[in-house]
Amino acid sequence: MAEIEPGQDPQGVEDPRLSALDERLREAQHRETLTKGQKGADAERGYSQGNRVISALIGSLVGSALIGWLIDHWFGTGPWGLIVLLFLGIAVAFRQIIRISGERPE
Repeated sequence: MAEIEPGQDPQGVEDPRLSALDERLREAQHRETLTKGQKGADAERGYSQGNRVISALIGSLVGSALIGWLIDHWFGTGPWGLIVLLFLGIAVAFRQIIRISGERPE
């Protein structure tokens, strides 16, 4: 039978202090995981919603302004196509923003 060298734990002998320490470490890691996980998910969801709002606003305005300008250019209607479609784009953007903000949290 081999002798137990310094620094090695003998097999079969469990120190109650080490068991308690392991349990406290597991609990602390679990609490930290829950804390970081919840904050990370909320922050990520907020960034995602913010990006969706910005893209809806910019996309609707730029898209409608471009289409209005093209209609004015092709048909010679002056600024009226641009103005009408720009207001339509604003309405669509606000509708999308209201829809995005009304979503329930997951």
